[in-house]
Amino acid sequence: MDTVTALMNDMAAAHGADTAIIYHDEPISFAEVEDMGRRAATVLADLGVSVGDRVALWLPNCPAYMALCLGCCRLGAIAVAVNTRFRSTEVADIIGRSGAEIMVMWPGFREIDFLGLLAGAGGEALAGLKTIILYDEGRKATAIPPAVNHCQRLDYNDLVHCVPYAEDHARPEAGCNIFTTSGTTKAPKFVLHSQGSISRQARLVAAGFGYGTSDGALLQMMPLCGVFGYTQSMAGLASGKPTVLTASFDPVEAVTLAARHNVVNFNATDDMIQSILDTSPLDRPLPNVRFVGSAAFATNYAELAVRAEARGIKMVGLYGMSEVQALFALQPLDLPLAERIVGGGRPISDQSAVRVRDPDSGELLGPGEAGELEMKGPSLMKEYYLNPEATAANMTDDGFLRTGDLGQLTGDGRFLYLQRMGDVLRLGGFLVSPAEIEQHIIGHDSVADCQVVGIKSRQGTIQAVGFVIMNTGAAFDESALRQHCLDGLARFKAPVRIFALEEFPTTQSANGTKIQRAELRRMANDWIADDEP
Repeated sequence: MDTVTALMNDMAAAHGADTAIIYHDEPISFAEVEDMGRRAATVLADLGVSVGDRVALWLPNCPAYMALCLGCCRLGAIAVAVNTRFRSTEVADIIGRSGAEIMVMWPGFREIDFLGLLAGAGGEALAGLKTIILYDEGRKATAIPPAVNHCQRLDYNDLVHCVPYAEDHARPEAGCNIFTTSGTTKAPKFVLHSQGSISRQARLVAAGFGYGTSDGALLQMMPLCGVFGYTQSMAGLASGKPTVLTASFDPVEAVTLAARHNVVNFNATDDMIQSILDTSPLDRPLPNVRFVGSAAFATNYAELAVRAEARGIKMVGLYGMSEVQALFALQPLDLPLAERIVGGGRPISDQSAVRVRDPDSGELLGPGEAGELEMKGPSLMKEYYLNPEATAANMTDDGFLRTGDLGQLTGDGRFLYLQRMGDVLRLGGFLVSPAEIEQHIIGHDSVADCQVVGIKSRQGTIQAVGFVIMNTGAAFDESALRQHCLDGLARFKAPVRIFALEEFPTTQSANGTKIQRAELRRMANDWIADDEP
């Protein structure tokens, strides 16, 4: 049966005494993980949690996070992921809209005042919250702010000394995990996955990425509250091999743990890889890692991949999103570097399908033609929770998800991710990927990195605006960079203005550091308006 509890039952039966998780260098067996999940189910059941109820998890990476997710699955309940980087307004929105009556949190993690942040969420948003379960490693929190005094306060470490839950209310179609989409101007949508989609994707990734057949451990440093980290961790459990779990990412620790525990599997964001390269003095920081499945969020990705390759780190492009889970597709490992690092690849399930549709005509497109990616497969979400309008708007009549991503098919059965549709520019009547302009500008000897956004002119047309980070010691010359664009690109693609920045504005999400393109657009509008008479 396609449920998370069935997956864990299978793994405990086949690998009971084998190490499933290594946390603080302490091994936890598959049998112990399954037992932890059953005890977490007892804790939640004793608090009245049952089928369909929501439990908010405001926790960093730790075994308790996995146990509570497994406990929710056993009860047929839904775990609601809350990013530890979220603050009062974001937490208030998630608690209020999800209707979670129980929150589990680590109040002393990294000396952050999480209880104070929770109190700042406001009484109305927290009115439905009935119980706060405090988890900690080393000390117990004792005080709860007045704003949440109406909540029952319990200590997780005391509660788990209980009888393991014997029943199983899991069903393949039952919702079990809610992830939040990243939002800027609107509240994020709640992506609800079923036990079937979670358990199927775990087994598919374990097989498709070679976790089960590789002799070594998986390093899990991506946040479990994000779909990237959670998908990877579930695949680690499904592989029957050890997963090295850390509370958060640290580049020095990553290199140390990789050597200590023979890490052969590791996926990461580009900024994580860059941090490892920048901090490690070793010629080969990750000598046993087969490849690093990676996503381009915040750096000059192509240059980074060349640096990584020179130091023994083989970067490979991926594709994933909350709606289809992470690690949906992987580029073939034998492609040349420039092709291998492009986002997208071949879906890991032969039951998945990807197609491309012209956003204007609505016609399906063939290989080499850019349009909106549509996809379906066994890892597809159940729905946008409590938002049937959004679910209907983002699904086609024949069951494909409208991803909102610009991409194209290849002649050999793969697909390429180009960028978000909202970032695509219509310049001179043509759809243009900012990445094309960015790569051309980066090709100038003085430029280290570049971002290009589009803004509306007074005439209502879209015009490109560039932002660059200069190489150390290089002088910024806007006229020279614009001429570089006019010399090598169609005139309509050349940015009307180019500005120099020390760094790009970024934001931290559960799935990595992302450049705030909306902030760049605001800056472009403001700065160009200031120059106009």
